[in-house]
Amino acid sequence: MISINPPLLQMTNPQLILVAQGAEYQAVCRGLSHITDRKPTVIPIPMGIKPLNTYLHKLQDDKVFLNHPQPKVLLMGLCGSLSPSYPIGKIVLYENCVYQGKVQECDRSFTAELHSQLHSQINLVKGLTSDRVVCSAAEKRQLGETLGADVVDMEGFAALEFFHSLGVSVAMLRVVSDDCHHDIPDLTSAISPDGSLRPLPLAMTFIKQPIAASRLIRGSLQGLKVLEDVSKNILLTYPK
Repeated sequence: MISINPPLLQMTNPQLILVAQGAEYQAVCRGLSHITDRKPTVIPIPMGIKPLNTYLHKLQDDKVFLNHPQPKVLLMGLCGSLSPSYPIGKIVLYENCVYQGKVQECDRSFTAELHSQLHSQINLVKGLTSDRVVCSAAEKRQLGETLGADVVDMEGFAALEFFHSLGVSVAMLRVVSDDCHHDIPDLTSAISPDGSLRPLPLAMTFIKQPIAASRLIRGSLQGLKVLEDVSKNILLTYPK
């Protein structure tokens, strides 16, 4: 288990945690299951910019956010590294996120509070959101060098843009699950239009690229364990 010292006993209270559906969501829920006080609402979200944007607007239409007046939102999950400085298992906290030349900033105050609690384990990074899986190690390093980004994901920019339009504070905490030294399988065909993973195409992709698949699985398992552990240490205190 990741040891974080000091524990998050006085952290600002995020009422909502958004995390990619599937294994990442399950890891965060396992970590938070150890919290005995009131817990934040954890919402599983789809992969990808367009599916997430559609999903968040649906939640807004369903008035889900009205249950959390002036919420603080923490986006959690896995990410890919664009720099040798961020190996598998590294915990990162976003300062901002770029997509197609546009930049969205994370809430500075919320991010600073998280960083002050996790400073011994965490790095502040600049994120890149991609509308596809960046599977080539060479492309990862190139993107890192040309855009000045440290890590890549598929949801960050969309979440920031959406919640900023509502005046909601957002911070993003992720764990690196694949490095910039090795290729990973091209999962594009395995991602459905609604942002979920399709099991059969995923299995076929892994069969076609067994070495890269094995490396991705190992990295993901390592990243998920760290994600669970860091969630376990988010001891949130809520007003009674």
